[in-house]
Formats: sequence, structure tokens, C-alpha cells
Amino acid sequence: QVQLVESGGGLVQAGGSLSLSCVVSGNMISFNAMGWYRQAPGKQRELVASITSGGNTNYADSVKGRFTISRDNTKNTVYLQMNSLKPEDTAVYYCNFYNRWTSRPTLDYWGPGTQVTVSS
Repeated sequence: QVQLVESGGGLVQAGGSLSLSCVVSGNMISFNAMGWYRQAPGKQRELVASITSGGNTNYADSVKGRFTISRDNTKNTVYLQMNSLKPEDTAVYYCNFYNRWTSRPTLDYWGPGTQVTVSS
């Protein structure tokens, strides 16, 4: 069973920063693209950022220039550095394996997620 454990969320004021981590167990991420997703109340889960095994990154327009996705394969961990946070960034953030050919998450289940709340 592959486990995804997100951490690093919290309550911050607008303009602040947070760094999220996703530790994956049960499977090596070295050869996989990974993605960060978020889901706000009443909204569908959306892809925020992705990173391929080769380090190629893509971002949603809403976070481009503010968020940075990275990975450390030796730690089997993917990170999301979030700067200049806005209230609209408030959501539960999740990670997952990302299928860049279908543009969908690989696993059909999710970890606990980590709550990010940005106050105005």
C-alpha cells in the first residue's frame, strides 16, 4: 500500500509563506511525475503544480510565480514552497503521483492532506 503523507500547512496572513512536504512510502518516486493538488470547500480538487522525473515543472496560472515545486528522490519527498499567499489559496493540499499523459493523478486515493488557511 502506497502512503502519501502531507505536512507543513498552517494558518498564515496574506503575503506570508509556507513550505509543504509530501513523504511517499511503499513506492519510489524516482521515475514518476508528482503533483500537488488542492481542494477548497465547495470546489473540485485541482492540480496546482507538477514535476516530472527529470525536473520539468508546470503550474496552474493562479499560482505561477508564487509557488515552487521540487523533489528529493533520496528522501522520496516532494515539496511545495508557497510564497505571497492569498486568501484564495486557502484549501486542503494533497500530493499524488501525476500521469502527465492523461493529466490525472495515478492513485485513486489520497493522503490526509494538509490544511492551508490564509487570512486577509
